[in-house]
Amino acid sequence: MKQRAYVEQIMGLPVSIHVRGPEPDSAGVRRRVELVFADLRHADAVFSPYRDDSELARWQRREPVTDPGFPVVLALCDEARARTEGWFDPRELPDPRTGAPRFDPSGLVKGWAVQEASQHLKALRLYSWCLNAGGDVLVHTAGNHPAWRIGIEHPDHPGHLLHVLERRTGAVATSGPARRGGHIIDPTSGRPATAVRSVTVTGPDLLWSDVYATAAAARGPRSLSWLDTLDGHAALLLSTSGLTRVTANWPLPG
Repeated sequence: MKQRAYVEQIMGLPVSIHVRGPEPDSAGVRRRVELVFADLRHADAVFSPYRDDSELARWQRREPVTDPGFPVVLALCDEARARTEGWFDPRELPDPRTGAPRFDPSGLVKGWAVQEASQHLKALRLYSWCLNAGGDVLVHTAGNHPAWRIGIEHPDHPGHLLHVLERRTGAVATSGPARRGGHIIDPTSGRPATAVRSVTVTGPDLLWSDVYATAAAARGPRSLSWLDTLDGHAALLLSTSGLTRVTANWPLPG
């Protein structure tokens, strides 16, 4: 079995697609990978908070928007706020350029865009794949191929791992302030959330795993009991004190 990695810089972060199978360099595989990257570039053009020509910027200027994904994301943001009891809230977030309060769906868009774009890879029947967008991972394993091993990096010690997961299918998403500083906002105070260093959530899809991880990072250590109630999801939380805690169904090392 052969393996090939494809990497591009999109949304300001490295996006990699690792493909395992008989001919990972074939034209058919490359075409599917290119479609994934194209979809992610499109999502960035539509929702980027850094671009004045994005659909998001036009919407905030009360100009017409036409992209069919835009109302979908708006509805998902409302659903995310309800599912997380308000702890995931894209309203009144600081503009990454000016600091002024604005609507910013970035915390949901990446997971949604990767989940949607991954549909192109499902046509690769004989192949396993791992789509990694800046540390948030979606995997699929074909037939009797080995499971993917996904390392969760320690936020305070780059290159060191907190845990290694084996996943045949599904998502692993991590949120916290280590890489991007205080970008996760506590909606009750409007200030950066600092009570945890990182939260990792596993689940069947990247959209909700990423939303739940972000909400838990905003909520702090007490979010663990809430994470324990989420069917089909498991979580690992590292507090600022260095204490690692997990939900009841988190896979322990074998």
